[in-house]
Amino acid sequence: MNSPASAMPTTEYKRILVDGVHYYGKHLVLSARHCNDALLDVDAITRFLKELVVQIDMVAYGEPLVARFGQGIEEGISGVQLIETSAITVHTNDMARDLYLDVFSCKGYNELEVLSFIDSFFGTREVNYQVLLRK
Repeated sequence: MNSPASAMPTTEYKRILVDGVHYYGKHLVLSARHCNDALLDVDAITRFLKELVVQIDMVAYGEPLVARFGQGIEEGISGVQLIETSAITVHTNDMARDLYLDVFSCKGYNELEVLSFIDSFFGTREVNYQVLLRK
């Protein structure tokens, strides 16, 4: 007996097309160093997540969950914003002024818009990133 899931062609849910290949999702993995004071503020990180959703044309699912964790050299903020097509997560380190961001979505987006937004929001001086396409 066929279930509805087994009857669906595999490429229908793979909406990202790159060089003729269908992918399930795009995953931006980013590290930013030497961020401004917004990195230290739970409200600013919450605002960043909300604004990033709009910037890359995603649809938020609920409010972001953002909290401060750790102590000493490990103290920072972690946050997650569920989006209808997956999630955006952020982690920070207060002492180092570093930010770690993951944007995963089965809907395409322009990672250069994310980079530009991070630069304007956090005033970063160094950003490293890679984009993974998931099959």
